[in-house]
Amino acid sequence: MGRHWLVTGGLGFIGSHFVDLVLEKFPDDTVAILDAQTYAADKSNILRWSRDTRLTLHELNIAKRSAVEDAMRFSPRPDFIVNFAAESHVDRSISSADEFIHSNVQGTNVMLDLAKKNNCRMVQISTDEVYGSTEDAGTDTFTETTPLHPNSPYSASKAAADLLALAYHRTHKTDVVITRSTNNYGPRQHPEKLIPKVIVNALKYLPIPVYAQGLNRRSWIHVQDNCQGILAAAEKGISGKVYNIGSEKTHANIDVVKSILRFLGRPESLITFVEDRKGHDLVYAVDSSLARKELCWQPWKSFEVGLGETVKWYVDNREWWEGKL
Repeated sequence: MGRHWLVTGGLGFIGSHFVDLVLEKFPDDTVAILDAQTYAADKSNILRWSRDTRLTLHELNIAKRSAVEDAMRFSPRPDFIVNFAAESHVDRSISSADEFIHSNVQGTNVMLDLAKKNNCRMVQISTDEVYGSTEDAGTDTFTETTPLHPNSPYSASKAAADLLALAYHRTHKTDVVITRSTNNYGPRQHPEKLIPKVIVNALKYLPIPVYAQGLNRRSWIHVQDNCQGILAAAEKGISGKVYNIGSEKTHANIDVVKSILRFLGRPESLITFVEDRKGHDLVYAVDSSLARKELCWQPWKSFEVGLGETVKWYVDNREWWEGKL
């Protein structure tokens, strides 16, 4: 008998790739998506499964407890809840944090109660941004025991959700595993994010805004590699533990921008340096050795190859992103 997955935010970037992975890999499993269909969601992300009876979609905000309870009356008991649903754009959180607290904290609380009620495993999808910047932490890479030091309303809301999940594990013995990934990239990422924004602007010969001098450094992981890590955490992770998921190499933002311009044959004169973002963390870099050891996971796509494939996807799928600008 197959398993039932409840995937929140399954119409979004990472969530929809995770839905792809589960339905491709496990023909007997079923998936129910809970998604509020905000601006970052897109039904076309799961279009290939539109006629597959293994997939159901519930359009709702997971922070609304009554809506979730109503939907669950018509859904099988979940074996796994994977909580991707979140507001995630740092700049928007700086302008207004309300939606981030509502979705990322209250929404997680509702899902934790659902996991507790159904005695099932919940995978809380988090971010390396909860650690702050490496220079603040006094380390070259974040480990799972690095103290949390979020520096934006977005990362603070995700840190709060992580702590709430761990508190449920400690207090209620809820089966919780947390994954904290580094920056994701790949097909179907909303063009508000760095890599697709640079690709789209370059394709349209528009100025490419880069904060300060572009020296902030990030490690990057292809979305499909991250989803493999999340699946491994769901199936093999130790309850109550956190797993960092990432690559071991960092890249300066300006170098990423220039690489994309080279792929597209566009001039570097498109680059426009703008005033730095408030509270902008300098470096994110995670140590994912625990996931490699305990989950038998490792990324397989190099950044150079993955970036080239991602650029090509946006070139070939202009109709997907043009309506999102």
